[in-house]
Amino acid sequence: MKRTVFSLMLTFVVLVASAQVKPGIEVLRDKGFEGLRGKRVGLITNPTGIDNNLKSTIDILHEAPDVELVALFSPEHGVRGDVHAGDHVDNYTDPATGVKVYSIYGKTLRPTEDMLADVDVLVYDIQDIGCRSFTFISTMGEAMAVCGKLGKEFMVLDRPNPLGGNKVEGNLVEDGSFSFVSQFAIPYVYGLTPGELATYLNEEGMLKDGAHVNLTVVPMEGWTRDMTFRQTGMPWVLPSPHIPTPETAIYYPVSGILGELGLLSIGVGYTEPFKLFCAPWVEASALASRLNALELPGIIFRPIHIKPFYSVNQGEKIQGVEVYVTDVEKAPLSLTQFYVMQELADMYPDHKPLEIANKQRFSMFDKVCGTPEIRTRFSQNHRVSDIADYWNKDSEAFRTSSSKYYLYK
Repeated sequence: MKRTVFSLMLTFVVLVASAQVKPGIEVLRDKGFEGLRGKRVGLITNPTGIDNNLKSTIDILHEAPDVELVALFSPEHGVRGDVHAGDHVDNYTDPATGVKVYSIYGKTLRPTEDMLADVDVLVYDIQDIGCRSFTFISTMGEAMAVCGKLGKEFMVLDRPNPLGGNKVEGNLVEDGSFSFVSQFAIPYVYGLTPGELATYLNEEGMLKDGAHVNLTVVPMEGWTRDMTFRQTGMPWVLPSPHIPTPETAIYYPVSGILGELGLLSIGVGYTEPFKLFCAPWVEASALASRLNALELPGIIFRPIHIKPFYSVNQGEKIQGVEVYVTDVEKAPLSLTQFYVMQELADMYPDHKPLEIANKQRFSMFDKVCGTPEIRTRFSQNHRVSDIADYWNKDSEAFRTSSSKYYLYK
């Protein structure tokens, strides 16, 4: 027992010593919980809301002097991570603190007026992955709009963008394609931290019904825009079951759009989620050779043979390629899946992805893309050259418009 306790203490010391970045919750604590003292506080969080010793923001605020934590708000997976992906979350009481937990991933996707009745300031602390279709930023925006309407304060405890702060890819969401996976007119990969994005949405009038909220962002200390999450030295807590490592966040935009078609295994259901492109009809070495011949910057492919444990092609022997991102800044992350589709269409004319896919899946594919134009244009010849300009048409303009809200260099 003593050895176990000692080992845990040593682990905490190592975590603190290796962390180069302080998340917003630690900065808030170091400043004596400025902005929350004497107020009734609501908190939107999940297991990723931690300090560098893995202590939950829930517990930190519950124990904070002169801070009254009165309500918790649960997005997908629950505030303690005890709800399966996609399952609706019910209202309940957090057993560790006795604080009421309200679901905002069930009958409602935003806090209601009744839920916020006893709240003066609503705090948001969730680790995001820097991709538009990952729904926590939609949760944040919905909550900001409600608080703006009700005159409640909103505070973001900032965290790193795992892709760094320089990567921007994809067109803006277009009319007719807004949804919970594409809630705002931002690129697919948007290059902002949660705090920077919150400021951008608030100041650019992009919250629902034109709301504007009294917003405070507690910045990190030590983070720079060229840092991936691994370089921060911070502990990683998976924000969802299929994002087990910070590197997985890099691969999510590499394959997630193609994954909506359900045609290939993208590694979900195996040990490398979002890192693979495999199917029963693919010849691994041939596909890897063709993709590597494209010489995509910052990307290498290797042949792989797998047998998925669940999901697409469960229990089947299939093959394809594993993706290695060697340079995040240079790699065309989100276009990589379209290069894969291009080569597959050329190699296997009877398996052109957008011709054999179930058309009922096109709706979600288009929502994730933020427009039906990408699918329509790509379907004509299955060539990346037909969509690249459209996909990247808004990137530089967004980079310019969002840069005025940067909190970090």
